[in-house]
Amino acid sequence: MKNTRLTKGLVALSAALTLAACGTNLGSIANAGSTTSASSSSSTADTDASYTIHAQADDVDYDAASAQAITLGSGDVEITEPGTYVLSGTLSDGRVVVNSSAEGKVRIVLSNASIANQGGAAIDVRAADEVVVVLAEGTTNTVADGTGYDTSGEDAVDAAIFSMADLTIGGTGSLTVTGNTADGIASKDGLVVLGGTLKVNAADDAIRGKDYLVVQDGTLDLTAAQDGLKSTNETDAQYGDVVVSGGSVMITAGDDGVHAEGDLAITGGTVTVARANEGLEGSTITIAGGTTSVTSSDDGLNATSGSSSSGGGGGGGMQNDGSLLTISGGELTVNAGGDGLDSNGTIVISGGTTTVAGPTSNGNGSLDSNGGITYTGGTLIAAGSAGMAEAPESGSFVQANVSAPAGATVEVVKDGKVIVSFTTLKQVANVVVASDAIVAGQGYEITVNGSSVATATAGQATGGGMGGPRG
Repeated sequence: MKNTRLTKGLVALSAALTLAACGTNLGSIANAGSTTSASSSSSTADTDASYTIHAQADDVDYDAASAQAITLGSGDVEITEPGTYVLSGTLSDGRVVVNSSAEGKVRIVLSNASIANQGGAAIDVRAADEVVVVLAEGTTNTVADGTGYDTSGEDAVDAAIFSMADLTIGGTGSLTVTGNTADGIASKDGLVVLGGTLKVNAADDAIRGKDYLVVQDGTLDLTAAQDGLKSTNETDAQYGDVVVSGGSVMITAGDDGVHAEGDLAITGGTVTVARANEGLEGSTITIAGGTTSVTSSDDGLNATSGSSSSGGGGGGGMQNDGSLLTISGGELTVNAGGDGLDSNGTIVISGGTTTVAGPTSNGNGSLDSNGGITYTGGTLIAAGSAGMAEAPESGSFVQANVSAPAGATVEVVKDGKVIVSFTTLKQVANVVVASDAIVAGQGYEITVNGSSVATATAGQATGGGMGGPRG
């Protein structure tokens, strides 16, 4: 399974870039990874581990004239066949049930609808080929479940919007979801967000898919006692992925901001993890575009094929478990109380701009890998404690032990010219700076607030940590 995960590392990237009206292929692994360094450590791409996303770009389009209008009032609403249903009004104690055995999409259009169910899910999809929830233009909608209902059992309802089938959410209206007992929105299959303004507050996870969770567009404001975005399939190596390719996602989480049992990829849009135990966690993590900001009490990014790291630590010990953290584009900012970038396997940086404000404790490091760090391009700034400081194995980087307070200006200088400059967010004892403008083998000066504090030879590591192989 670990090898499959590794060869599948950029499958999610393929998905994010190809979502179109004809449906979405989550990737031919051979095509997605064969020409990248991300797949270079694996042997043969497993082309069986590919699948097609259910959502289509025109899923949210509908003909209002031919749709069935339903005014919510008292009692449950049951939908038993494919079609388009426009819901409006208030259902204060009941549910919308979808139980369709026929092939075809069930499209539920929320048009100023308010649905609350004191005894379970507000929208409960028991059976369907595929369900699309459309947020009608210019409308405000609310959905909430009850408290304390039974969520035990493999297929038990455990979300305000719960689906046993593939689920798509889109449109241009707004939707507020309150998951009082467990999750806000959950699918036991695939889940895709195509658009809309979503505000989710959940007692457990905010938005959860099983096989995959894809966010293509929309504005998402997620507050969760556990994970913000999550995909849970851990039994099938080709699934369990989370992809963000567009839109704006704001997350406040009690555990992981984004958690994927398989691959996690951010290729576009804006992802802000305002608070979490760990920011991003997956078997492989790919940052290929967009703007990502993570604030975490433990690891900022954690690539691991081991057990969940809830409560800190992660699985895998000090062994290389085949995990992969790849940064090839975009802008990534990390403020971590634990490790900044952490991989129980390897870290590969080939592009983008990455800034890590790492830990102040010597028990963690701004960079931490069990299998080594490869740097070939982009800009990397990692500043934190010195006790476990790690650097790339070789290349255009400098590393030095320095003493700098929060708010200090740190510069890498060559012959009086500033090559890289940054401002520290917290107390710093070690810095690693990698840039295309740094030449391996040449000497550089490190200054703090204009005063020279250290010199370093590019390509030579000076840290003394306990992670993976050192430079």
